[in-house]
Amino acid sequence: AVVQRRVRESSGINAEYGDLPPRTSDLAAPIMHLTGHSAEVFTSKFGPFGDILASAGFDRQIFLWNVFGECENIACLPGHKGAITQISFTKDGTHLVSAATDKSLALWDLEAGVRVRQFKSHQSFVNSCDVSGDPAMVCSASDDGTIKLWDSRRRHCVTTLNNQYQVTAVCFNEKGDSVVSGGIDNAVKIWDLKHKEASTLMKGHVDTVTSLALSPDGNYVLSNSMDNTLRMWDVRPFAPANRCVKVFVGAQHNFEKNLIRCCWSPQGTKVVCGSADRMVYVWDTASRKLLYKLPGHSGSVNDVDCHPNQPILMTCSSDKSIFMGELK
Repeated sequence: AVVQRRVRESSGINAEYGDLPPRTSDLAAPIMHLTGHSAEVFTSKFGPFGDILASAGFDRQIFLWNVFGECENIACLPGHKGAITQISFTKDGTHLVSAATDKSLALWDLEAGVRVRQFKSHQSFVNSCDVSGDPAMVCSASDDGTIKLWDSRRRHCVTTLNNQYQVTAVCFNEKGDSVVSGGIDNAVKIWDLKHKEASTLMKGHVDTVTSLALSPDGNYVLSNSMDNTLRMWDVRPFAPANRCVKVFVGAQHNFEKNLIRCCWSPQGTKVVCGSADRMVYVWDTASRKLLYKLPGHSGSVNDVDCHPNQPILMTCSSDKSIFMGELK
């Protein structure tokens, strides 16, 4: 794996443009470029403490990297037989869950660098996964039209929720007692795990939902859709009937139909989304104003993540690479 630093070191440039802007993070350079994957990178996430990051995609391997210093590639976890669609860290950062097109999920022990459990029950591609609580519960969404719940200590599925259509995105609520899903029926649904039914149906998108992200305070869910909008939904129990509170526009989808992901900043003040036009879009949550439209990638930007305690944005792309850059 190769890491490139992008930094203006020439004193001539400094003399011409004045001083460089002040640094805002502990990254080795304002922008770090991580390469090493042999195919499209579909998913990347920071660990809960911000010291490592994981990335995965079409080459069926999970790479672990140091966030700071030279961003060394510290581990490679092979094992999936299909493209990895999404990864999610456990809250304590000791394990990682991955979903893949080989119809399975895997639980990885990061210290040992081995797969400790494989979850098999889906009949088609697994598109999305999320982790909640301790001991970790895992939810997964699949093209077989089901959302499944797994106990990380057991091999077999605990609960199956049947959706009529393919499910492309899933996430837990804050308490872990319900699951939010999105799919090719364009609706965002909240599922009550106790009664095993969809308790709330939220309509607004007019094309497939590709990503869901719970806000840091647990009150809102951000959804990205192939209709080229992001929507912010109020998922509190007794919210008004019209739960869509904001719409963000700018990010693009195209014929590739990638499941492009979105995320929140740690304080919830910004929302970030990848885009098929090779850009990364960052909006101010309160005003819906587009703050940044960031270039750099040469392929569709498939996943984005914000560092848990520093102003660092990570993006991964179909150009087989990962960028980390600091924001103001």
